[in-house]
Amino acid sequence: MTALAGKVAVVTGGAQGIGAAIASGLEAEGATVVVADLNPPASGIRADVSSEGDVSRMVEEVLARHGRIDVLVNNAGLYASLEMRAFTEIPLEEWRQVMDVNVASMFLTCRGVVPVMRGQGGGKIVNISSGTPFRGVPFLLHYVTSKGAIVAFTRALAKELGKDSIHVNCVAPGFTMSDGVKSNPKVVEALRDVSVASRTLQRDQVPEDVVGAVLFLCTPAADFITGQTMVIDGGQYFH
Repeated sequence: MTALAGKVAVVTGGAQGIGAAIASGLEAEGATVVVADLNPPASGIRADVSSEGDVSRMVEEVLARHGRIDVLVNNAGLYASLEMRAFTEIPLEEWRQVMDVNVASMFLTCRGVVPVMRGQGGGKIVNISSGTPFRGVPFLLHYVTSKGAIVAFTRALAKELGKDSIHVNCVAPGFTMSDGVKSNPKVVEALRDVSVASRTLQRDQVPEDVVGAVLFLCTPAADFITGQTMVIDGGQYFH
């Protein structure tokens, strides 16, 4: 038996990068995993998680297939495609898009999944934030602000759902060499070397480095943990 045998997990933005690594890790622990993504794998669900209609359809489809939802990993987000620039140069439309995809999506998915978890007697929600709000990284103000909001979102929602035995926690990765990041040479050039140099463990961070913390928070080993944020960045920031 593995720690998540018989559990059904939904991973948003799970088609590549950190999300794909998390999905594989959950499967290895015995969970049945449904990936929700704009470009999902064959067994996944196509969904724009910033769309209320898409999220409602996603929840209905997961329930139709598997009858339950035990774990929600909110990983979908905008990052690697964003241009690094002074905050005065960020278009309002782009600011709103980042907030929709990175923050409103988590509100919608939690609102869709929590009634299911309540009916089952509990569940685990893990939100993926970033190490950037802890360090105050410049020239990505909309992204950093959105990821800071996720930490606050996690704490407030954990308080609200504790009575329902629904645990809400957060994992904040450092600069990770995912496929999306590697496809943007400007981001790699600007952040890779400085990130490695400032870490206690001085090497590239890869998606698999995030998986262990997420798995822990999804298993019974974390049954008395909620509202917490784990910074996974090789010791770049001590939280």
